[in-house]
Parts: sequence; C-alpha cells; structure tokens
Amino acid sequence: MSSLSPVQRLRTSGIFSIEGAESNVENNVWIIGNDESAVVIDAAHDHERIARGLGDRELMAIVCTHGHSDHVNAAVALADLTDCPILLHPDDAELWHQVHPYREPDAPLLHGEVLRAGDTELNVLHTPGHTPGGVSFYAPDLGVVFSGDTLFPDGPGATGQPASDFPTIIASIRDRLATLPGDTVVHPGHGESTTIAEAAAHLDEWTSRGF
Repeated sequence: MSSLSPVQRLRTSGIFSIEGAESNVENNVWIIGNDESAVVIDAAHDHERIARGLGDRELMAIVCTHGHSDHVNAAVALADLTDCPILLHPDDAELWHQVHPYREPDAPLLHGEVLRAGDTELNVLHTPGHTPGGVSFYAPDLGVVFSGDTLFPDGPGATGQPASDFPTIIASIRDRLATLPGDTVVHPGHGESTTIAEAAAHLDEWTSRGF
C-alpha cells in the first residue's frame, strides 16, 4: 500500500508576467503518484521546493496545463534536476517560448491521451480558451480533474489576453468538463477546489455575464 496520498498540493509564489505586465501570484502545484514515482502538474516558480515535495520518488514527467509563465517558469530547472520530460500541448508553443526561448518541450500533450502517474491514470482533455493549448487532466479512479486555469469556483479562467477567447473557454467547460460526473472534484491552478456539479449549476450564469 502506498503511504502517500495519490494527490498532493504544493503552493508556490512568484511573478506572473504577460504582455509586459507583472503581478504577484500564488500557484497550486499538483503532485500525482505513489511512493515510487510521480508526475508534476505545472512546475510553478520554485523548482527546489517542488523537488523537496517529491522526495526520493522518480519524477516521470512535468505536464503543463498551459504555457503561461507562472505555470511553466520552473519547468526547465526541475526537468534538468530530475532528468524528466516536459509535456505541453502544441498550441501553446508560442506562449512557452516567451518564457523558455531556447528549450523545446519534450513531447506533445494531445486530447484523448492517457498518462500514468504512479497508480493513477490521467486522461488528457484539450480545454482551450484561457490559452489555445490549455488542457485539463482527469483522473477517473480518483474522481478528480486538474483544470489549470480553465475552471475555478467563481467561473472560467481569465480571457482578457490576446491568445484567450471567452466563447472557446465556455465551450471547453460545457463540452469537456461539465460532462464529467457531478461529484468530480475540480483542482485548479490557483486557489481552492470546487466540484463539477457546482460549476455546471453556474454555467449559464457565467455565459450570460460574459467573463
């Protein structure tokens, strides 16, 4: 039996920079796995802190929900430290290269793909809107979905940036996330968690308010 919870949350703090503007943010870094191996969802800000959270487990991959700086800025340092691949949806390559111009991600994340994180299967769902290559990771056995910046308790992720699109993020939530079982716990890239049922109940309201 694994003594560690299959899902661990680390909080890391740092700077989010986009289009020349900077702000202080706190991110959720999710570690999924067992006692031997794990996957990190969104290596944010502090690769040493994430490495400490992993302990002596083998890091199988760093998977990115999207390419914004606050979700990928520690990915290269963590990958170099642990000798593991970085996976990103190809549609976010441009955002990635704004942060890491001289390093390519190691492999693409594609809709419908299944990744293994210890004993857990992660299904890749392409959920664009916040960014073109935004993805969520659904773990049916655990009843959780990692939504990155696609879905939060108070609504969809921000769509004010040039690569963002509000109708697209609403379609992602409606067609890819709201169809999951209602008791599925939604673990986002920032802040607290919610459930699919809770989000689905507010979807029409969010759609009509327009953000």
